[in-house]
Amino acid sequence: MGQADDNGPDNRFVAHTGLVSRQIANETLLVPVSSRVGDLDAIYTLNEIGSQVWTLLQQPASARQIVSMLCEEYDVSADVAAQDVAAFLDALLAKKLVMPAQGRED
Repeated sequence: MGQADDNGPDNRFVAHTGLVSRQIANETLLVPVSSRVGDLDAIYTLNEIGSQVWTLLQQPASARQIVSMLCEEYDVSADVAAQDVAAFLDALLAKKLVMPAQGRED
């Protein structure tokens, strides 16, 4: 299992502060401030759904909260959304784009 799965659905995550993000159309570009200028491997693009999740992660949010938001916005089952959110959080954690936030969801 991945890092987000190991942390459980009630643990919260927050966007890393060392990033600059810009929304262009329905996508969000993430650029780590600490990366070298011109390092195109350090620029990340999020699609429309990833951008919505990113917006939510500007404040500490749990996987459970993200799943709930996705189920309200899209025609997706909670099980499928939970799997997708866990995989997305794992990818963000692996790239150090998000970090665990203090505390758990009440």
